[in-house]
Amino acid sequence: HSVLSVGLEDSSSVPIVRIHSECLTGDAFGSLKCDCGPQLKASMARIQEEGNGAILYMRQEGRGIGLEAKIRAYALQDIGFDTLDANLALNLPADARDYSFCAEMLENVGVNEVRLMTNNPLKIRGLRINGITVQERVPHLAGRCESNDHYLSTKQKRMGHLIPEQA
Repeated sequence: HSVLSVGLEDSSSVPIVRIHSECLTGDAFGSLKCDCGPQLKASMARIQEEGNGAILYMRQEGRGIGLEAKIRAYALQDIGFDTLDANLALNLPADARDYSFCAEMLENVGVNEVRLMTNNPLKIRGLRINGITVQERVPHLAGRCESNDHYLSTKQKRMGHLIPEQA
């Protein structure tokens, strides 16, 4: 895992933070199956603009199931499974990520309160139960397109993500 930060040591304001789980297909290859690449780029721009924040880049590919399993889940999605059912059909959890590391990383850089850039309530909960105050949830929408609309709708309807119907 890595912390990429700007201005944390020089600011008295609450930093804006993005927890970003590694997504090789989206971050590096620009996959349109997800919104990960655009979310990473948009969060980097927002943090740079504010001058006080961090990206916690978590090595938890495929919502924590790993790259190989994610590619198998993609194959199921190609034949009609949604992102949640594809994982479950492979006897894998819908989301296997552990956010306790995130709290530890923030504490290691002297941060105990954040404005969290996320649509995922599990990330908010993960920080809070591990001692980090989430002062504000900052909605984070980037990269929605026809190719990933079903994926995002599934996350909103079935996984509780705070994504507007038409974002």
